[in-house]
Amino acid sequence: MRNRTVHVLRAGLVLAVMATTTTGVATAAPATQAEPTGVSFGLLGPVGLAAVLLGILGMVLGIVRQRRKVQAEPAPAQAPVVVEEPTGPVLAPYGRPQP
Repeated sequence: MRNRTVHVLRAGLVLAVMATTTTGVATAAPATQAEPTGVSFGLLGPVGLAAVLLGILGMVLGIVRQRRKVQAEPAPAQAPVVVEEPTGPVLAPYGRPQP
């Protein structure tokens, strides 16, 4: 597998160059901004709050589902432990060869 560090560094360099060279290009915007006519709620609006509540509710239901799933699985059966006793000596004495 190839090392992708070179590609990440190259992409970061390209983004840094683009960010530094493109700032100040669009200076033709008017100096004053128009006042918003309506109230902007951002994330605190009714749709944003409903989305956040729906996300939290989904996470809670997912946790409850996973816990019930784990509890419903039967516990693995314990296999009987078989202890084998050696039939001969564990260490055989070393016999020196006779010349």
